[in-house]
Amino acid sequence: MDAHLFRHEPRPLLGILTMADTKRKFRGNHRNFADIVLTGNARGAEVYVVTMDDLSLQEPRIKAYAYRQEKEDWVLRWIPLPRVLYNRIPRREDEQQPQVRDLLRECMRNPRVKLFNPSFFNKWMMKRWLCRSPITKKYIPVTKRFTATTRILPLLRKYGFLYLKPEHGKAGKGIVRVQRSRGSKPYTLYSQDNGQTTSESFTTLRELKASIRQRIEDEDYIIQQGIELCSSKGRSYDLRLLLQKNRKGVWAVTGVGARVAGATSITTHVPQGGSIGEPNRLLNNSFGPARGKRIYRRVRSSGLRIAKQIEKASGKQQGEMSMDLGIDKTGNVWFFEANAKPMKFDEPAIRELSLKRLIDYAVYLGNSKRNAPL
Repeated sequence: MDAHLFRHEPRPLLGILTMADTKRKFRGNHRNFADIVLTGNARGAEVYVVTMDDLSLQEPRIKAYAYRQEKEDWVLRWIPLPRVLYNRIPRREDEQQPQVRDLLRECMRNPRVKLFNPSFFNKWMMKRWLCRSPITKKYIPVTKRFTATTRILPLLRKYGFLYLKPEHGKAGKGIVRVQRSRGSKPYTLYSQDNGQTTSESFTTLRELKASIRQRIEDEDYIIQQGIELCSSKGRSYDLRLLLQKNRKGVWAVTGVGARVAGATSITTHVPQGGSIGEPNRLLNNSFGPARGKRIYRRVRSSGLRIAKQIEKASGKQQGEMSMDLGIDKTGNVWFFEANAKPMKFDEPAIRELSLKRLIDYAVYLGNSKRNAPL
């Protein structure tokens, strides 16, 4: 959507919603926010950063941070209340504060503003949402909530290995892998921290579960069937999709990247030792060119189905999400995770299109008289 389309109308306003910070003015990725501002300028929209402290839905004007490109800094300005708010509150603990939750709920009810991506996702809720549809249920590995009474042995016998994941985790933090093998200590627990993987073996299930409980403490965890991912040159990989709504308010695949596990990593997350790969090349190595191309197309269509179901089941306005999909050795697609607040993609083409689509969707939302259909 080009700037000249708004020559005779007010420039649409987008507010990037985040938390105030005494040291940095506001929280979040400042460079990312600056890129969004500059893309907005190029596409005929004004973009500001709005903190929850400064947001008031009752006032005609509010304080917000404007980006000055020449000085690469942020300054406070008085602006009209933005029609569209994009939630980029970076931490779950901030979003869970009662006053923050109340204000986000007020934004969703207030006809003066359109809020999208209103909250972080939860892995257990994600499983429940996707299981509501027979179309998306097939993508979900066997998943249970982990409690003191969870029976691990039947799952280990059936699948060989399992993953335990924090319900509210991201970037692979807190994930552990449990594996069963022969020998005097048949149960092994693998964990990772800052790219380093450690393992510990146990003689009995009781010892294993005691170690797990010590690691996870009181945090909510899910336990999930292990999937034998396809690999290239001995390294397993999965695919990371960025899905966004376009200028017509329709879900589209902005790009597909690949994340390759490190030599000793238990996940493919880059902060945990993984690396970036090229999806088509990896799939061609695993399945051959013809079948690799078919699987790539199926990954994209699967991602779109899943994004639509997540939004429908959540009942809330979503505008973008990143998604981790795995391919097993037989070519089946599996859903692992979705993130309501995607990090920047390192692939330049995906990054450039993502910024354009973000602005275009905000403009679409601002011009629509009602909330777009879910």
